[in-house]
Amino acid sequence: MAEHVVHFHASQPRNRVEKIGLFLRRNRRSIIATQWVVIVLYAAMVIIPAFLPLPPESAHIWDNLRLFAQFCFWGLWWPGVMIATVTMGRVWCGLFCPEGALSEWVSQYGRGKALPGWLKWTGWPFVAFVTTTVYGQLVSVYEYPQAALLVLGGSTVAALGIGLLYGREKRIWCRYLCPASGVFAVLAKIAPLHYKVDRAAWDRHEGDFEPVNCAPLLDVRRMTSASECHSCGRCAGQRDAVTYSARSPFAEVLDLEAPARTPDALTLLYGVLGVATAAFQWTLSPWLLNAKLALAEWLVEHDHFLLLDNDVPWWLLTHYPEASDLFTWLDGVLILGYLLGGGFVLGSLLLAGPLLAARLVRTAALSWQRFALALTPLAGASVILGLSMLTVTHLKAEHLWLGWLPYFRIGLLGTGCLASLWLALRLVQLASASLPRRAAAGLTMLFPVGLMATVWTLVFFIW
Repeated sequence: MAEHVVHFHASQPRNRVEKIGLFLRRNRRSIIATQWVVIVLYAAMVIIPAFLPLPPESAHIWDNLRLFAQFCFWGLWWPGVMIATVTMGRVWCGLFCPEGALSEWVSQYGRGKALPGWLKWTGWPFVAFVTTTVYGQLVSVYEYPQAALLVLGGSTVAALGIGLLYGREKRIWCRYLCPASGVFAVLAKIAPLHYKVDRAAWDRHEGDFEPVNCAPLLDVRRMTSASECHSCGRCAGQRDAVTYSARSPFAEVLDLEAPARTPDALTLLYGVLGVATAAFQWTLSPWLLNAKLALAEWLVEHDHFLLLDNDVPWWLLTHYPEASDLFTWLDGVLILGYLLGGGFVLGSLLLAGPLLAARLVRTAALSWQRFALALTPLAGASVILGLSMLTVTHLKAEHLWLGWLPYFRIGLLGTGCLASLWLALRLVQLASASLPRRAAAGLTMLFPVGLMATVWTLVFFIW
């Protein structure tokens, strides 16, 4: 992958964190080499298992490539990426992501067309996330490598296509269309490590500095949020104004000058806390099971058998006769309705808290979007809890001791709930409203936190 090596002179770094950023900038070649290693491993583990037979019952993750690939992708990779994003920002995007690296690389040889207006629509990451999540559940992407190849491979092909069409040495796919981008943008807001820009230092700097190729097309000089920064380190030390720094994980949400955008708030409420939560829980939900049994009984009684047909292409609904795993059209309709309908209902109920809190405080800077972002720690805990369910499934199959699991789940969920409540109360303190209104606003934010705590309690301890 071609890369222009930028020579720069930065002032003496003041701490170890700042040195990490400068190290990344000085070692772009090593990062690119690492990305190609990840690309090769990613391709092998997505493609090869799709052509392997079902593992025997005696197989283990350490002696069967198909099980090993599933465990790596869904048991380690996705939970690890989310944990990394919450703690270090979008380092996965900037340093390791194979799709981003390939899209940037291939863009050097593409047409370099200007970006059309439709592509810049800020709602694409949310739409892509919901679509990918729902489709992945319909084809059982976590269980079958053929489905994983279709979903992950299709995403990679789309990233390459966008790279060939638009931009030069840029990550157009990552910025505007990546299904995970919206989730990463939300979770990175609470990362305690980020690239801090001193606008005054940037403006007063004298001397020549070679421009930095910011692959996700950020205006580094005006950057005030970690949401879209890929944490690649290319701009570290630029004009002696950009430093990799530690901060409070609550700093960005509490900074009223930092953006609180509607797409981020909606992605958090309806995507991460809505549709994603429904996707994690539908297989355990007695509500869905009871609805399926009641509808199936009604269809049989009235001689309507079309929805009970399970002769469906595997790329449309789960269809693996050799594993005795076949979805009917009724399964597909119910799953689709549960994910979209349940996600919408849950997201709307969660939205009620921020909307009412914003109305009560009547402070311009404290919009419902900012109150919604106070739920980011809870969203981070929720998505890690959900993804770790896949990890637990693999560990249970290996008969490993999991006595620690309930305490881990309670601790992580409790931490997310308390952190979100604390953030909401801090925002309320910044309001200019009367004490009764501020107290009422704080109480309204108890509702979304309590609702998510109830949902996960049902999943882990009741269902």
